[in-house]
Amino acid sequence: MKRVLILLLVAVSLASQAQVVTPAASPAATVSTVVGLTEVKVEYSRPKMKGRKIFGTGADFVTPYGQMWRTGANAGTIVTFADDVKFAGTDVPKGKYLLLTIPGAAEWTVILYKDVALGGNMSGYDQKNDQARAVVKPETLSHAVEAFTIEIADLSADSKAANLQLMWEKTSVKVPFTVDFDKKVMASIEANTKVSPGNLYAAASYYLETGKDLKVALDWCSQAAAARPQAYWIMHTKAKIQQGLGDKKGAMESAMASKAEAEKQNDGSYVRMNDELIKALK
Repeated sequence: MKRVLILLLVAVSLASQAQVVTPAASPAATVSTVVGLTEVKVEYSRPKMKGRKIFGTGADFVTPYGQMWRTGANAGTIVTFADDVKFAGTDVPKGKYLLLTIPGAAEWTVILYKDVALGGNMSGYDQKNDQARAVVKPETLSHAVEAFTIEIADLSADSKAANLQLMWEKTSVKVPFTVDFDKKVMASIEANTKVSPGNLYAAASYYLETGKDLKVALDWCSQAAAARPQAYWIMHTKAKIQQGLGDKKGAMESAMASKAEAEKQNDGSYVRMNDELIKALK
């Protein structure tokens, strides 16, 4: 009898602990991207259309025009910037922000809100806690997006800009933001070229790409090329720096040397790039 009682108690205990697991109505999501040298992370919940009307005028819509929206579900959406950025031209210090929006037919107001403790409680909103506001025009998508989606999109070729994109139903909203990594890179160059001369090539390349002092870049690149005479890519960069300084003769000699070494190592890509450079120098 005692054994039966113990078994019954165990069964009751297990039954009380068991839970039915079902998919979340608005599943949690995280998107993270490094823009330049700055990590940008978005944590949010994704409500679904489920046949409902999403954006429009009146109470029939899930997110009516003109009303503040927590921009997601549950506790709202948090955007984290690892460094200072400019959000639609407004300075935003590094940190965590709630992403709030006011949808509209012709324009949306997108807000970075400093008090993340607000969560999804829009009744507690206070405009004095706005860090940045952006007014942007929505775009119409060719296809419907069932689950609310946020992306860090349209990264620029120079890694200095991107868009924070919101998509739901057939509406897309993009807010531009920019980062500044030059100070970080310059500090890294200052510290690391002293520790490792092998970093001189990377430093010279950065100076060339960003239009900084080419005389300094040439000195660094020359040191790097002398240390690695078979590194035809370094010599090619040296030729481009010399071209930028107006030294066509020196640039031609460096490009020819780079091409010869690239041919020895069967790198057709660099052979073609040097041919193009040589042609431009004639």
